Amino acid sequence: MIAHKFRGIKFMGLEEVPATAKVRVLIAEDQALVRRGTSVLLSLEPDMEVVGQACDGVEAIAMAAQLRPDVVLMDLHMPRLGGVAATREITKTLPGTQVLVLTTLNDDETVFEAVRAGAHGYLLKDVTEQELLETIRALRRGESRLTPQIARKVMDQFRRMAGGSEFASSAESASTADSASTADNVHKKIAAGSETLNDKEEKILRLITDGMSNRQIAAAMFLAEGTVKNYVSRIMEKLHANTRTALAVISAKQRRPD
Repeated sequence: MIAHKFRGIKFMGLEEVPATAKVRVLIAEDQALVRRGTSVLLSLEPDMEVVGQACDGVEAIAMAAQLRPDVVLMDLHMPRLGGVAATREITKTLPGTQVLVLTTLNDDETVFEAVRAGAHGYLLKDVTEQELLETIRALRRGESRLTPQIARKVMDQFRRMAGGSEFASSAESASTADSASTADNVHKKIAAGSETLNDKEEKILRLITDGMSNRQIAAAMFLAEGTVKNYVSRIMEKLHANTRTALAVISAKQRRPD
């Protein structure tokens, strides 16, 4: 299951977690062999605990509500209810739970749908064991991670949406289009000059996109870490970003020339 190395793109989150805290993980995967193998791998780590295993999206939602894990390791192609719909429900009802997609699917629309649904990370199943473990720990710290390949796909979709493409039009009319409409509204608001950020917020947003954590931003700007958290919350509110990943992608889109 786990073989090929890549370099990840790293985005910060809103809170730091003590290094001694165990990461409570729920695995949602329909293939029993993969599910059990992943569980064994995670259970060997002293700082991780597998609290449950779900074989489809319906079970994933129910178990997440009951167990309230720190991280849900989510496959996308599952019976009864797929991973995108399960991710959307979990991130909506459990804001303290991070969803990490682990899948073989890397087509543009599937990737973007998962990010729009609230996924905080997206890995392919050819990832190495170490990269999987590192990403789970990063999500527990409040970070969001996309590989460069996945980030490029998301960026392309955001640019198409901002340009009023057919994809954006169809997405806005769909029942699951809340995040797409939000992203489109962000770009319209920015273009219209409303919801603008002040100089300090702009600098913090740049540091977010550069992958700095709250602690690193606080040190760089000579601010208290709690103050940085408040700034980040305010930036997310102004840019109408629902997740840390969406905030970082919106920021990167603003900085990248079309």
